[in-house]
Amino acid sequence: MAEDMVPIKQPTIKYTQIFYNNEFHDSISGKTFSTINPSTEEKITDVQEGDKADVDAAVRDARLAFKRGSPWRTMDASQRGNIIMKYADLLERDIQYLASLETLDSGKPFKDCVEDVRGSAGLFRYYAGWCDKICGKTIPVDGDFFSYTRHEPIGVCAQIIPWNYPIMMLAWKLGPALACGNTIILKPAEQTPLTALYCASLCKEAGFPAGVVNVVPGYGPTAGAALAEHMDVDKIAFTGSIEVGKLIQQASGRSNLKRVTLELGGKSPNIIFADADMSNAVEWAHSGIFVNMGQNCCAGSRVFVQEGAYDEFVRRSKEKAEARVVGDPWNPASDNGPQISREQFDRVMGFIDSGKKEGATLVCGGKRVGNKGYFISSTIFGDVKDDMKIAREEIFGPVMQVLKFKDAEEVLERANRTAYGLAGAVFTKDVNKAFMIANGLEAGSVWVNCYDVVTSQVPFGGFKMSGHGRELGEYGLQEYTEVKAVTIKLDAKNS
Repeated sequence: MAEDMVPIKQPTIKYTQIFYNNEFHDSISGKTFSTINPSTEEKITDVQEGDKADVDAAVRDARLAFKRGSPWRTMDASQRGNIIMKYADLLERDIQYLASLETLDSGKPFKDCVEDVRGSAGLFRYYAGWCDKICGKTIPVDGDFFSYTRHEPIGVCAQIIPWNYPIMMLAWKLGPALACGNTIILKPAEQTPLTALYCASLCKEAGFPAGVVNVVPGYGPTAGAALAEHMDVDKIAFTGSIEVGKLIQQASGRSNLKRVTLELGGKSPNIIFADADMSNAVEWAHSGIFVNMGQNCCAGSRVFVQEGAYDEFVRRSKEKAEARVVGDPWNPASDNGPQISREQFDRVMGFIDSGKKEGATLVCGGKRVGNKGYFISSTIFGDVKDDMKIAREEIFGPVMQVLKFKDAEEVLERANRTAYGLAGAVFTKDVNKAFMIANGLEAGSVWVNCYDVVTSQVPFGGFKMSGHGRELGEYGLQEYTEVKAVTIKLDAKNS
């Protein structure tokens, strides 16, 4: 259990360089950038800053590793699965160090980081099992022909991950891409590069050939843009903001029309009917917005509560929010650590000020916690209207907005009145209402009487401006393969 593991409060920083060709390198420019501890606002270390020249070097090695006849391309699929399985074993072997490094760099509570590493190892094991099961079809075509399909790897894949779940997002991206036989250049978020670089160091030990996995830390406008524009990158996958997602898609159009998958956040509705089990609804709604300091792309930030249950829900949610412990992420009692950065702290506090000014009722929270670090108290706004800024825009912080509704038709229309479409939920004992809402919500994931239940086996992704493509499950493999049709003319006389 995570609670039984003792953190390393001052983990040694082992890797700060750029990783390609199974080796670490200084940046070609000689530039570095600092990564900051969000709990203390102090510098942890300097990291080599990758830019276009470093991206070019990593792409070159990834292309060589994907070349026909290379060890990665000629390897048996089952052997590829064995290497990914070994990689999962190494993550679990080093779970104490990795979780401690994640806590230091991201501010996430240590107990949560332990579970993130454990879950990431499980995801790699899941995709390791898929390696020798990625199959095409034989197709009964008309005439004297035999047709079949092959699912082949796309090639060199660029992957840009966010700072809210550094290890988990690395696993979500690497797992299916490796299972399909691709090679990868991964750019971690500049706020949280340390665990990705340590994970890179494990690739050689696990047995990945040189150039298969490459990690280039750096900034979006330089390293990220170089990946998006690169003519020798065949596919790019990105998790982050709509604004950057648009830039990546535009860059693909300007360059080589590389394949693109995007997961771009949400403003997800959580609909609670008066007939719901209120204890269950309050519990799930609480975790649905406050887990990970609210820094969750599918957070249930818009909580719609039916009139008859509204007052009880707000009262009970206030009690839970005020009992949530915000503080030192090394302390096992802490439920929330700090926001990731000064920029994000200021952004969330700006939304809280907006909610007050626009007339929402501040039920609890809304304040900084302590005088060092980017800590914000668990915040609830009641009497929220659909046109308020806090109800329209993604806050990405520990701020719940509670809205009142009358009936199912009304709430479904209001819930869908957004450019986002990542997730949603409904709480009710009425199976007909549950199906009506689940079928009617314009979202890639819908939960019934629970929230944010995400597993390796079930696809995850968005409708509308929350992106396109899917991660996880068998669907996630489809984003990393090309389908080739082969048709053979048969000799009718001898068939």
